[in-house]
Formats: sequence, C-alpha cells, structure tokens
Amino acid sequence: MAAPSELEHKAKEAFVDDDFALAAALYTQAIAAGAPTAALHADRAQAYIKMGDFAAAAADAARAAELDPAMPRAHLRRALACVKLGQYDAARAAVEAGAALAPGDARFAQLMEEIDAKAPKPTPLAETPAATAVAVPMPTDKPKYRHDYYNSAAEVVVTVFAKGVAPEHVAVEFGEQTLSVSVEVPGEAPYHLQPRLFAKIVPANCRFAVLSTKIEVRLAKAQPGTTWTSLEFTNKPHVAAAAPKVAAAQRPSYPSSKGKKDWDKIEAEVKKQEKEEKLEGDAAANKFFQDIYGNADEDMRRAMMKSFVESNGTVLSTDWKDVGSKKIEASPPEGMDLRKWEY
Repeated sequence: MAAPSELEHKAKEAFVDDDFALAAALYTQAIAAGAPTAALHADRAQAYIKMGDFAAAAADAARAAELDPAMPRAHLRRALACVKLGQYDAARAAVEAGAALAPGDARFAQLMEEIDAKAPKPTPLAETPAATAVAVPMPTDKPKYRHDYYNSAAEVVVTVFAKGVAPEHVAVEFGEQTLSVSVEVPGEAPYHLQPRLFAKIVPANCRFAVLSTKIEVRLAKAQPGTTWTSLEFTNKPHVAAAAPKVAAAQRPSYPSSKGKKDWDKIEAEVKKQEKEEKLEGDAAANKFFQDIYGNADEDMRRAMMKSFVESNGTVLSTDWKDVGSKKIEASPPEGMDLRKWEY
C-alpha cells in the first residue's frame, strides 16, 4: 500500500501536468490512507476548483479550515468556491478570516472587491425624524448552539457545537430525509435542529456521538458519491463528487512534463497493492489497533491509551466509563507470568 506522502507527491505532479482529475483521485487515496490533514483537503479543493466542481471544493476547503483554522489558503479556496456558487455571505466570511491571517496577501482584497460588486453590503439608512418614528421589528433570537457540516464520499458529518452537555440530555432521530437533534438541559432553554435534509439518507447506518465539546452526527448518504451543497433541502440538482475519468490519450503534454507517465496504470497498481496487501504478526496487529483508534471518538481513545499504558500493554479497552475511574492492573495471557525486571 502506498504511503500518504507518496500519493501526495504523485498528486502534486499530476496537478503540475494539468491532470486535475487524477490529482483529485490521488489526494482522495492519500486522505483515506492516513489521518486527514488540512493540507490534503486544501490541495484537493484546489484540484476541484480547476475541474469546475465548486461544491466539492467548498466542502473540502471548509474541512481544511476546520482542521487548521490558521491556514490562509483554506479560507482563500473556500471563498473562491463560494463566489462561484453564489454563496456571497459565506465567501465574505472566508475572505475576512483569511485576510486576518495574511494581511499582505492581495488576493483577499481582490476577492472582497469582487464580492462587494456582486453582493454589496446593505447601507444603513440615515436617521431622520420620520425614520425614528417607525417601529423596527426585533430580530429573532440566535440559535443556542452553532452547527456546521461537511461532506465525505459516503457521509455528511453534522457538528453541533454544544460544549459540556451530558448524553442523557441529547436526543437524535433519523428519518428518510429528516434529522432531529434536541438538547434539553433542565433550567435552560431547549435547542432543536430539525431540517429537511438536502437528500435522502439511510437511517439504519446513521450514528451520533456526544463528546465533551460537541455533538457529532454522521448521516449515511443514500446515494454515495454525491456532494450536498447545503444541509437543508433545496431545488438545486445534486452534484457528483467524482469527476469523469479522462482517457490517457486525450491528456495534453507540456514541455515541463517529466516524460510520459501512464497514470491509469499507476492508479491501477496502487489499488491492486492495497487490495492484495496481507499483513502478518505484529504488523497486522498494529494495523488492527490503528484502525480501531482512527475510527474511535475522544472517549474511546482516552480509554485505549489509559488501559494500554497502565497495564503494561496487556489490556486494551475502549470503554471509558469502565476504565476512567480506576487503575488498570496488568493481565498477562493465559499460561504466562508477569515479571518485574530489575535494572
């Protein structure tokens, strides 16, 4: 199986050769092969922008900004994609965030000029005696908690930023095209998020987790491979995330290209290696534990680390409620004795 760094390098080469579809495919493999990074999502967003898939680009750039809020290019690429989608409020917010991080980058100022030209901010009315006499309706209350979402190929991940909420105060229900998240803490105003979703989901495959800083809801798409351009239902058509494959014979060559490369063959070999790779012994065990740890939530990871360290590597638990309040004693395998080494 190719390492994420190797796949990233091949993706950069494909991008330089203007083969943006292949670059996006290789970035996707790099993301799947290791822990997701802001750089990989930001660079795949740039490939999607070059391909004209602005919905996928906006989602990738938003994910990059979530992983690393201090990355200016993540905000820049989200702003570029949102402008193309006509989402000017989101584009303006991304430009403001990026310009604060890189005040010397003229691209943010140019983008803001373009946004203001297409969707100028409303100008406050000058105060007049007649105006002061008109009753102004009170603004509606803001939601108690902020929420956001991002796409993956098979899921939409919705995050409700509710900090320190006990699981017993949270109720989540899934419908064919509906989601209901309710937070009801005694003595506090209730919170409800109940949108009609952008597209259909598979309720049986959906799940959620109540973490210390947020509520994370994972919606299984009924049509994997499509990109949700919003969380709530709209009349806009669904956008396919995967770009059509370009035949190798149609790919242009450039003087800067480093010789001819059969990228279709390289991609097929990578997939074959991933499928045929069989790990044995410690390598297989390590990969098994890495998969568990990579898919675990924060409490499960804490439980795994605590039980493994305190038991000298003889116990591995994912149940924080069980191991969080006690010391985990060593438990050697049957037929073996635990010995303390003297140095």
